[in-house]
Order: sequence, then structure tokens, then C-alpha cells
Amino acid sequence: MDDVCLTCHTRVPDRSQRSACTGCEYRLRSWLRDLPHHYVILQALLHPDTGPARRGGGGRAHAPLPVRVAALDLLGPGQPVVLPDPDGDQSAGIPMTALLMGWARYLAQEFPAVTRDDRGHARGVTTCTGARPWHGADVPGLCRWLTAYLPYAVTRPWIDDLYDQVQHLLKRVERVTDLKPRVRPMDAPCSQCGAFGLVEHQEELNILCTVCPAVLTPDEYLAHRDRVMPALAALALRIAVPLPKKAA
Repeated sequence: MDDVCLTCHTRVPDRSQRSACTGCEYRLRSWLRDLPHHYVILQALLHPDTGPARRGGGGRAHAPLPVRVAALDLLGPGQPVVLPDPDGDQSAGIPMTALLMGWARYLAQEFPAVTRDDRGHARGVTTCTGARPWHGADVPGLCRWLTAYLPYAVTRPWIDDLYDQVQHLLKRVERVTDLKPRVRPMDAPCSQCGAFGLVEHQEELNILCTVCPAVLTPDEYLAHRDRVMPALAALALRIAVPLPKKAA
């Protein structure tokens, strides 16, 4: 029976197999791929720019902080949950490593594991005791670990929480690094509205139209482009090279 994706609420052919659609899985996978690149930039931005001392002006009542607080909020240690803050002392949300490790531990505790005896024979199914990232417990290692287990995560009823929290984390990171996803305009016009508004987003599985709600898969776009572009190219050539005038 058809049902909806828990993250974007579009139709999912079989909810017995997955709780999120392929488009949302692709988007989440691209975010986990991009976070390590932001992580490197944040480390470079951690220390503020230095310069010569200045006289006059407003001046400072105290020495400047030796680090950029916005970068430190994302790179520093922390808890995987938001702590009570009645005095408003916290300046941002959960740091990158704490949030990713929290989700890795949560996923590992649900992932089915086979118990074996001393001879290696399977004896039963239990759950893992914790996450063991093969490439390290920093942001790049945790992103690789979560990406490897993403096919399992999209089958779970909490996939929308993972999706929302990783998306929110990436938006916080982008405000500091100022690094935005790549958007590439496509050559062919939209198959629905005819406008030249089709674009390819770095984090999107499909080709989207910025003028109408049209969505094309990469294969659909290639087939559409092969149908319309020869005629458009011929028309452009006729406009650029007018026919010679007939003699009087």
C-alpha cells in the first residue's frame, strides 16, 4: 500500500521497505558528504584574523577572544542533546561531532547484530553495543560511518529526525563558512512550462524547474534534451544567419 515519505511527504511505493524516498536519501547522503569539507574550512576559520594595533576609534574594554566563537560552537565538545539554558548562556546548537556521534550511537544500538559462539557459528540476533567508526570518531569519520549505514537508517521511523537535524547543522555551518551548494543551469527548456528554468542542484537527485513545479529525473532530462535541442539549435542558426535576399 502506498504511503508518504516521512521527510518530504511525497509518495513512497512501499513503506514496508523504507520510510524516506530516494530523493531525501540522496539529499541526506550529499549533506554527509559535504560536512567534512566544511569541517576543514571551520578549522581554518577558528582563529580570527590578526592585524596591527590601532589607535583611536571606539577601542576595546577588554582583549579580543583568541578564537572565533561561531566556529568554536561548531567544532568544540558538547552533548548530543540540547541542554537546558535558563540564563541564555549558550550561543548556538549542538556541535558537529557531538551531534553526529549521538546519531551514530543511536543507530548502532538499533542495528541488528548476530551473536556467534567460539567456533563462529551464529547463535542469535541482538543489537550492537555502540558505534565503532572505522575511519575515526571525528566529523569525516562519522560522516563516512553514517553514510555506510544510511540504507538501514532510511527504513527506520526516526529518519525524519536525522534528516532535520543534519539539515539544520549544515545550515548553521554554511552561515559560518559561506560555502553554498553548486547550482548549474541546464541547456534544455522545461518540458512542462517551456521556460529555460531547469537547474541541477548539487544536493538534489532530480532536475528541478525554478519557474514551475516540474521535476525530471536525470534520464528523463537527457531524453527530453535529445528530443528538443536539435530543433532549437536549427532555429537559433536560422535566426543568426538570415537567408540571402532574392534579386529584384
